[in-house]
Amino acid sequence: MRWAEMVAMARAAEASGFSSVWLGDHLLYRDDGHPERGPWDAWTMLAGLAAETEHVRLGPLVACLGFHPPGVLARMAASVNEIADGRLVLGVGAGWNETEFRAFGIPFDHRVGRFEEAFDIVRRLLDGERVTARGRFWQVEDAVLLPVPARRPTLMVGSSGERVLRMTLPHVDAWNTWYDLFGNTPDGFARENAKITSAAELAGRDPSDIQRSACALVLVDPASKERPRSADHPPLEGSMATIARGLSELGEAGAHEVIIVADPITEGSIRALGEAVAIVTRNAGVTAR
Repeated sequence: MRWAEMVAMARAAEASGFSSVWLGDHLLYRDDGHPERGPWDAWTMLAGLAAETEHVRLGPLVACLGFHPPGVLARMAASVNEIADGRLVLGVGAGWNETEFRAFGIPFDHRVGRFEEAFDIVRRLLDGERVTARGRFWQVEDAVLLPVPARRPTLMVGSSGERVLRMTLPHVDAWNTWYDLFGNTPDGFARENAKITSAAELAGRDPSDIQRSACALVLVDPASKERPRSADHPPLEGSMATIARGLSELGEAGAHEVIIVADPITEGSIRALGEAVAIVTRNAGVTAR
């Protein structure tokens, strides 16, 4: 999609009662049965959307820490958060799509080890520290963020990997999981959520301090073929009242936020889903945002 369409979609999300807007941080898709494709650079687009919106939180879903030197990524995040007046949620992960790593000359080996070193640098810089690190994969020497950020972005991890959780749960504000990892059902999410609670306790963290975020696949147009169907993770579909009930059930299963992956992802879908958002918030007795 072009920039004008992206802005229209973000503004529609604000007008329709959504509380956040997310962009995938990917470089290239190919060899998956579709024509090769790729989104615009997530960080450039997030900076633009930060200036074009007023209320919604914004974030990468999630930023691959292997795509940029960690000190540079921390500066990028701080800059977008400044434009957004504190609305950035920095979602982070280790990456998974080997094709894009290879295509752009980015090492794919030791992803968790690289993530661990990068996460430590990014987190400490955003916390206002001067950082010197001499790791196997990443090195910084007396690095500091200047101008000094007014605030730290919300920090979210998008992973269910044991090693990644062990290193991130002591520090992050939120955890996110993708719909195919929990079957797109409340029971599936509840099981994954319980694992995070246990992992947080093992990491010495109060589980109630970590917000829980679920991505949910929602079919808006039955004729759409934008995302593949699977019996392993059937989409939420039906009337907006039915979709609202499914979203509420994810909340009852422990999700503090549900990130809708609409099929198709269009301005029309967003505006239509505003009805489901209104039902959820009305029934919960809360206001949008």
